Amino acid sequence: MKTIGGQAVIEGVMMKSPKGWTVAVRDPKGEIHVKKETLFELPKILKLPLIRGIVALFHALVIGIKALEFSASKAYDEEEEKPLSRTAIALTIGLAISLGIVLFIAVPLYATKLIGLLLPSVAQSPLLFNLVDGVVRVAMFLLYIVLIGLWGEMRRIFEYHGAEHKAIHAYEKGKELDVESVRELSPLHPRCGTSFLLIVMVISILVFSFIPQSWALIHKFLIRIVLIPLIAGISYEALRLSARMKNPFVRAIVLPGLLLQKLTTREPDDAQIQVAIRALTEVLSLEAEQTNAR
Repeated sequence: MKTIGGQAVIEGVMMKSPKGWTVAVRDPKGEIHVKKETLFELPKILKLPLIRGIVALFHALVIGIKALEFSASKAYDEEEEKPLSRTAIALTIGLAISLGIVLFIAVPLYATKLIGLLLPSVAQSPLLFNLVDGVVRVAMFLLYIVLIGLWGEMRRIFEYHGAEHKAIHAYEKGKELDVESVRELSPLHPRCGTSFLLIVMVISILVFSFIPQSWALIHKFLIRIVLIPLIAGISYEALRLSARMKNPFVRAIVLPGLLLQKLTTREPDDAQIQVAIRALTEVLSLEAEQTNAR
């Protein structure tokens, strides 16, 4: 059974398999539109542990932007789809990464420095400093999710997020890919991007604790940026491990990520489930075609 991942988009769902990805979007008239793309085979070195996590994150950003661009063009009933250029994709990724660095690295780090001025024990202990830094980062992340969840259109995307998870559960459990079978399944999934982000924040606390407390604030900031790929790689392996192992200890570790998904998923309606099923069946068909062609 192939590992299938996905992402909710505007009025639709993207599904990705090892050999390709598809996105299904429902337009204002009720018609479902589908976009497909194959993926090239990665060199073996890029499939090594830690490295594959960095590659997967980059792939997710590129494909996610393409899927969102397609979904926006169909959901808003644009007459002609205008594909994004490589330059536009690169700029969008750069902007997203820069915003993430400011919100979840620079601001928490500076806030922790201010807390250290009020509580000297925080400034003197590397472990305590990075623990407070991590708590501030997680708090900002939760606040960010809560705030965007107040936006009506984002709530629709959260519903499609739930539909995506339900469809993947059905595939992994060997159930029929129909609305009745998919509807009864959970909208939460252990191998979710939301859980990944939470794991990233926990891993970052541990990794950043090795940064000498005597370093200047600017140096602490810069080394945090340098360590992002390493943290992403470790977090990816942790997420893969948690999805495979079913013992109580692992369940306890992934539980916070599943609870967090209660903020980023909603129960979808049948029409949204139909879109998720369409995206999934299309990517499975594409996967089969590519496998047979090689």
